[in-house]
Amino acid sequence: MMTDAVTLARRLVLEKFPQARAAWLGGSVITGMTTPASDLDITILLTGSPAPYRESLRHERWPVELFVQTETSLMACCGMEVEHRKPTTLRLIGESEVLIDSDGSGHRLRGLFLRLLDAGPPPPTADEIRSARYGITDLLNDLTATETEDERMMIAITLWQRLAELLLTGHGRWIGGGKWLQREIRSLDAHTGSAYAHRLPDALRAVTAGDSGPMIAVTGEILDLFGGPLFEGYRAVPAEAADAER
Repeated sequence: MMTDAVTLARRLVLEKFPQARAAWLGGSVITGMTTPASDLDITILLTGSPAPYRESLRHERWPVELFVQTETSLMACCGMEVEHRKPTTLRLIGESEVLIDSDGSGHRLRGLFLRLLDAGPPPPTADEIRSARYGITDLLNDLTATETEDERMMIAITLWQRLAELLLTGHGRWIGGGKWLQREIRSLDAHTGSAYAHRLPDALRAVTAGDSGPMIAVTGEILDLFGGPLFEGYRAVPAEAADAER
């Protein structure tokens, strides 16, 4: 399947972007995690206009996502991803098959982004950890206090995401959205010998079945890894006010 996908993706780029400096095929067809809904994630590097833009289309039997960039827009995008610890484009290029490389930028940028991926995200600040602890403590209090089943379920969904992000951020690892958040937790488990990739979804399922106990227990355990629950004494200065004080 990967060989066919690479051939099709390269042909699409040559037809649609004959002026491309470089192009990469990333995503599940390259990492081996394809599903029936998998698409072709293709990043194209142009010298200028009409980039940057994003386009979704269907080519032959494949849904295709095109991410059309200049080198300036690409580096700005990846800088934001590193700052927010969500390496979507870094993965799409760093873990990719080079489709087109007319000037050496295809292999150069793939190597750079792979090194950035391997280096990991910036370490969290003490304020970030405190803010995460406070937010999770507040959600936990809501979970234990609400008497409405629907509210408990919605709180638990948000709590699962915040717990996963705290675990990953606190261990100096990348985070992600959707399926990538679960995949990053599995990677953390493999590294540390923990079992949160099973325990967190199991706790969420328990809440939907009417039992908040497992979620309360795993929340307390994860909070204790990073200093415990936090409410009294928490103080945060809005970013705008902090900037004004400088």
